[in-house]
Amino acid sequence: MLNALAYESWVLHALIWLPLLGMVHVLWAAEDRAKELALGWSLVVFVLSVGLWWAYDPDLGGGYQLSSSLPWIEAWGVNYALGLDGISLFMVMLSTFTTPLAILGSFNYIKKRQKPFYALMLLLEVGVVGVFTAVDLFLFYVFFELTLVPMYFIIGIWGGERRVYAAIKFFLYTAIGSLLMLVGILYMYARGKALLGVASFAFVDLFQITLTPGEQMWLFGAFALAFAIKVPVFPFHTWLPDAHVEAPTPGSVVLAAVLLKMGTYGFVRFLLPFFPYAAQDPRVVTLMLTLGVVGIIYASWVAAVQPDAKKLVAYTSVAHMGFVVIGVFALNLNGLQGGLLVMISHGISTGALFLLIGMLYERRHTRLIADFGGIGRVAPWLTTAFVITALASIGLPGTSGFVGEFLALLGTFELHPGMAIVAASGVIFAAYYMLPMVQRVFLNALDKPENQAVQDLSRREVAILAPMISLMIVIGVHPSPLLRRMEPSVQMVLERVDTAAPVGAALVEFREEETDPSDTPDVILDRIRSAAEPMD
Repeated sequence: MLNALAYESWVLHALIWLPLLGMVHVLWAAEDRAKELALGWSLVVFVLSVGLWWAYDPDLGGGYQLSSSLPWIEAWGVNYALGLDGISLFMVMLSTFTTPLAILGSFNYIKKRQKPFYALMLLLEVGVVGVFTAVDLFLFYVFFELTLVPMYFIIGIWGGERRVYAAIKFFLYTAIGSLLMLVGILYMYARGKALLGVASFAFVDLFQITLTPGEQMWLFGAFALAFAIKVPVFPFHTWLPDAHVEAPTPGSVVLAAVLLKMGTYGFVRFLLPFFPYAAQDPRVVTLMLTLGVVGIIYASWVAAVQPDAKKLVAYTSVAHMGFVVIGVFALNLNGLQGGLLVMISHGISTGALFLLIGMLYERRHTRLIADFGGIGRVAPWLTTAFVITALASIGLPGTSGFVGEFLALLGTFELHPGMAIVAASGVIFAAYYMLPMVQRVFLNALDKPENQAVQDLSRREVAILAPMISLMIVIGVHPSPLLRRMEPSVQMVLERVDTAAPVGAALVEFREEETDPSDTPDVILDRIRSAAEPMD
């Protein structure tokens, strides 16, 4: 059926351009139709994206599929080039799955300026899908920066009392990191043009550039800082709690479920394959593992003392992303697959938590944990949904959170047992901050008159939460289909990292030789390659 429709030739373009058309439609329509139109367009995009599950064939290897490329700025070697592999597949599907649920969850929350809000939500979907499907570095950067604009306005216009402060802080943090990445992109473009004689931003061309270890370390630092801020990795996390707390519910959902994944996706897509020597340098690995572990422990402790339920969940994002970081920089199959599964699970469970807290806020107009109590007696279905989601966030066996964290810790243990043991304590701390919140909100005495009138889930809310909770359980019980589809692409990344070993060993020998100060970088690289050849 998909082949008959030539699905593979146009679907990636449709996933980017249909939300843009939807945005224009929403802006031209009447105010009272904005939310229905936005939901309709986002659902069409999601339905189209479901076919990617069957269109992507892991048996063909880990390379890009469904690829297409059109010249864009030919003088600079920029192409409108899209592709999909076993890593980006799940990020695209997570994005298209989350967006309609976030829009549906905003129906009662967004009361003013509905047309621009829903238009910005669709524009945000354009940016995130573009980030995960771009295979041209210039195009990737354009989409990466594009996501800043709608999220800035979503926080700054429809957010809470300190929305302007949170929006500016979010924008400045991310923009500063992005500028350093832009410098790195331009340097790689210049080196590629000098070494290959071709002006190109295409991933496949830039992979052929041989960079000296020094160049790799500097470029790794530039890219890593941009992505670490986006994740965010400790200590670059301070913008996230403010952004989450002040953002409207749908903004928090998309921010947690999708935008944070752009940073960890960047780790896997760029830091490991483009700078393999730097990525496996013991100093770099130790630093990244340490930052990941510190993020897990620190965020858990801070979350445990938060009086605001939304801020508590915001800090859990920092802890979960810490598991992704240690999984990625374990540099083995278990760790990397575990990190990717944590990304998927976090997107679903934390997105659902923000939706649930938004539902509580709509009923009680407060997010303070102390203002609740005994909600489970009057809203049993709301309580059930919250408890299941909280357990998935903790990582209870049988839920999606457990599979990812277990594999990430297993991969880390293979590389550094001590780090894995310390990181594993984060699972205990997760129970320490999440379960008391659940008890105080839902299971304590129903002693406040305001809580006695809390309504249970509506049909719209059930429609939002049911698919998310189903995925938490299905992935937790049967993760094999996901692992099978991502494994070939993960193996390709790891193989490219492994190729850095001969060059690194050759470099050690090369440093011991007498060098001519007049040698150009190209001459030095040729000598390093020659020294590495016998070791292949």
